[in-house]
Amino acid sequence: MGIVKWKGILESLLFAAGDEGLSLKQITAVLEVDEIQANEIVTELKQDYESDENRGITIVHLAGVYQLATKKEHADYLKKLVESPGTAHLSQAALETLAIVAYKQPITRAEIEEIRGVKTERPLYTLSSRALIKEVGRAEGTGRAILYGTTKEFLDYFGLKSISELPPLPDHIEDDELQDDADLFFEKFQETMETDQ
Repeated sequence: MGIVKWKGILESLLFAAGDEGLSLKQITAVLEVDEIQANEIVTELKQDYESDENRGITIVHLAGVYQLATKKEHADYLKKLVESPGTAHLSQAALETLAIVAYKQPITRAEIEEIRGVKTERPLYTLSSRALIKEVGRAEGTGRAILYGTTKEFLDYFGLKSISELPPLPDHIEDDELQDDADLFFEKFQETMETDQ
């Protein structure tokens, strides 16, 4: 089978996989090729997308998987679509909670509330319903409280390959200073989203 057909098959697979994406291992298994050949197919398809100005999509590698994504140069149009009336944004409380979870995970609701100084039930529900955080286990001790952590969707949303790519916090930080860092965290990501899109 020629490379053109491989690219067509890969394009179909990536489309079908959607936001889940496909790892190189999955691609090699489905196409029944070795990793070197799979990598060549991915690279050539990505080059096809990027060299053709009439194509609106490309391939990105995020959180260990390849997936189809829109091109950055179309960001202004996508932004208009996303910001059309009816699109809900995260509240300040949800953003603060998300920043705390991202930096301190795994973390319990009680620990988040101790840092924020206010109840966090609703922001946790919002973040969970948007698949930005999830339950990652249970804490030891009485009550075995739920531990929260970020998801693959969180990484995808912010364009991260792994949680280690989060902007660094100062070396010495107290929990009560995390609020300022949460603001800094989302300012940096807002800038990243605006420049990347």
